[in-house]
Amino acid sequence: MLDEKGIEYNYREYTKEPLSVEEIQHVLKLLDMSPKEVLRRRDAAFKSLGLTGDEDDDVLIGHMAENPTLLQRPIGVVGDRAAVGRPPDNLLALV
Repeated sequence: MLDEKGIEYNYREYTKEPLSVEEIQHVLKLLDMSPKEVLRRRDAAFKSLGLTGDEDDDVLIGHMAENPTLLQRPIGVVGDRAAVGRPPDNLLALV
């Protein structure tokens, strides 16, 4: 969608270069969301780790850093603003 609109961006392959705990904390702050709000509960890792979604924020963030597929995506970051790209039009609000 961004390509179609001629919007330049940097793409980070989250499975090859996962976000660190600190990066996840920063992105959550920009999103003004909790880890529970960006947790993918239907992800295979959610089930295999035996998560309920009621875990402490630090625990969830640690799991997200170790299992990046637990984090909703895509997430766009522009300066001091961020948005989860679901629906994709949310990303356009950043540019």
